[in-house]
Amino acid sequence: MIRAAIVGLGWWGRIIHRELSASDVIRPVLGVEPGAAAREAASAAGLEIVERLEEALARRDIEAVILCSPHRHHAEQIAAAAEAGKHVFCEKPLCTGAREMERVKAAVAKAGVTLGIGHERRFEPAVADLRRRLADGELGTALLMEGSFSQDKFFALPPDNWRLSASEAPVGPLSATGIHLVDLSIAMLGKPAEVWARLATRGSRFANGDTLGITIGFESGATALLSAILATPFIGRMAVYGSRGWMEIRDRSHPEQPTGWDVTIVHRGETPATHFVPPHPAVRDNLEAFARAAAGQAAYPVSLEEMEANVRTFEAIVRSAASGRIERII
Repeated sequence: MIRAAIVGLGWWGRIIHRELSASDVIRPVLGVEPGAAAREAASAAGLEIVERLEEALARRDIEAVILCSPHRHHAEQIAAAAEAGKHVFCEKPLCTGAREMERVKAAVAKAGVTLGIGHERRFEPAVADLRRRLADGELGTALLMEGSFSQDKFFALPPDNWRLSASEAPVGPLSATGIHLVDLSIAMLGKPAEVWARLATRGSRFANGDTLGITIGFESGATALLSAILATPFIGRMAVYGSRGWMEIRDRSHPEQPTGWDVTIVHRGETPATHFVPPHPAVRDNLEAFARAAAGQAAYPVSLEEMEANVRTFEAIVRSAASGRIERII
């Protein structure tokens, strides 16, 4: 059992606490939260609370930290946790640019700790099945991926919430949901090379935008067409088109409360076949995979190279949304 501290007990931090309440692999035993209201809610749920990260890092009974803090703090917090000898699971986005990523890589390498990332969509059974079919060559050469991960949950947030801030979360739809699709496109299509992105505010008053379209070109020649919207009811959909067939995955509900997926598979010369995949605790699976890696039982299934590619793509998307130009991923 890995004993962990959750840093940041807002919406997602409380969901992680809930998801791990029955885990026999990793258990949150401490929360770190400066906000009085969030501390009170977490304390009512039976979690011991401290106000400062340094207090958690000083405790010998804490083996890992789970960062659910604003992403502009991630690189500094990862480095501090690694220096204290703690394994680190960090919510997405891991950090905001290449310079921060270099600091993160150096810190975890020097300390020899495990780094995990909150891209739980990789752990959904339908996504894992799609990746297997691609790897086995069943769909042929991967040509293009489409994806949309959109929602209107942020209308419930107060206007001063950091998730709606142009400085704390620039290109809001990217850090909220779009970054998951960027990660999946890297997992499916390989190393990204260039990106074009367009950000607009059309259905809200969010300071950091509500509508994002992204085109990513990959070194292989494949392309990803991705959209993330914060002003429309939930839709989660992705499809990968190959030279021999294609596969589409549609969420029946928001991944926060999954109710399963409808999957359609088409092979050349055959009629489409659709089946249902029942709900699955992907958030817990990801965190337990991290904990097993921290315990030395198995390698963590998201490589540091993939995490870095995601960070560099995030940085290029932010540049492209500001410049309006195609930006190289460097």
